[in-house]
Amino acid sequence: MLTVGIDIGGTKIAGGVVDASGGLIDPLRVPTPRDPREIEDAVVAMITDLSQRHPSVGAVGIAAAGFIDRDRSVVTYAANIAWRDEPLRARIEPRVGLPVVIENDANAAGWAEYRFGAGSGTRNMIMLTIGTGIGGAVITEGALYRGGHGSAGELGHMRFQRDGLQCGCGQHGCIEQYASGRALQRIAGELADAGGIGSALAAARESEGTLDGRTISGLVSAGDSGAIEALRRISSALGEACGTFQAAFDPELFVIGGGVSQLGEILLAPMREAYATAVPAHGNRPGADFAIARLVNDAGVIGVGDLAREGRH
Repeated sequence: MLTVGIDIGGTKIAGGVVDASGGLIDPLRVPTPRDPREIEDAVVAMITDLSQRHPSVGAVGIAAAGFIDRDRSVVTYAANIAWRDEPLRARIEPRVGLPVVIENDANAAGWAEYRFGAGSGTRNMIMLTIGTGIGGAVITEGALYRGGHGSAGELGHMRFQRDGLQCGCGQHGCIEQYASGRALQRIAGELADAGGIGSALAAARESEGTLDGRTISGLVSAGDSGAIEALRRISSALGEACGTFQAAFDPELFVIGGGVSQLGEILLAPMREAYATAVPAHGNRPGADFAIARLVNDAGVIGVGDLAREGRH
């Protein structure tokens, strides 16, 4: 059975038809409207278009950033879209005439990597997506761990430092504030302000007007010591957090996705070192491997399409 997968992002809605082997057919992209009703209309239009062109489509999966209820029906809270207790499945299902599953976008991406990407062949895996924030997905014994209310896996909001930096979730000290793309930009800016090894960062900021992830990544790839130090700091923080995640979930593998992951081993090496210092009884117990995600921007669409096919709960 073919399915339609839809991934609603802050700037674009991605969609496509997903086959049973995780292949993506007929991918589509449209800008994300600002109004929630217009988003719903855009999603319905995309599903209708794809299902008409592929009559064997039998189900739809929709991935969205936010908390999704246990029944995979209601978006209880979304930070970047004005959804509060939004009955998204009930609103879309009658309009498209197909069964619909709603899932958190990080969970969908993690499921795709587990089934068809870097995590294939494991049974217990954690995916961390390093973007503006940090998304998480936990796979335990071949199943997506969703928790008692459907909102497990928010690993970016586990506390990393008591009385630490203010987080957008309302708490302080979340790992997201120390190991995300936004944290990388903040740390790079601090190094630029300090001069010394941050001089190339300062020059790039003056030239570009800002220090975005692409600029910092370019300087890392070019071997700039200041950019590499900024990356090392977020990598080390993430590695320490993974030591804590190991104690809680005991995964075989950590899969790292998001834009920063393109740096590959330059990102992973400090993570492994910090992880070794944070795992309880390190050296006297099996540990986890680290890998870079393979499916990149298609993971959310592929993962939620597969979840819709399998009807996994």
